[in-house]
Amino acid sequence: MEHGRIEREIHIDASPEVVFDVVSNPVHVRQWWPDEADYAPEPGGAGRIGFRQGDGSVGWAQIEVVDAVPSRLFSFRWTHPEGEAAGPGNSMLVVFELEARRNGTVLRMTETGFRERGWDEATVAAEYRDHVSGWDHFLPRLPDYVAEVAA
Repeated sequence: MEHGRIEREIHIDASPEVVFDVVSNPVHVRQWWPDEADYAPEPGGAGRIGFRQGDGSVGWAQIEVVDAVPSRLFSFRWTHPEGEAAGPGNSMLVVFELEARRNGTVLRMTETGFRERGWDEATVAAEYRDHVSGWDHFLPRLPDYVAEVAA
């Protein structure tokens, strides 16, 4: 099995403008993905996102926005070590592409960067499975949250 790229596509019953806001603005992002989010939603905007752990603590991941083209594209790198600039060898790249279609928006999400990290095959496979599980949990939450925002 290839562990280099995760791809998902979903249709959301809202305009690309609304969907873009929900996938880029940390106020909205924390309602459907991480428990905490603090970053500027513009190219170069750096910060962190946090996921609540089983013991109640928050596990933090660094994030840096790569592109922000309203209504069309939002991308970021994440999981790079604190204090390092995000790049192909030390982070994952997530891209949300938005396309207006049939009274709504098609959102295409890709995540890459697993192989570029220099990990051994077992680590690549484990990280890949973890991220697949995460996206399969979080992305289906988007349509319902977007519907709330759009109402």
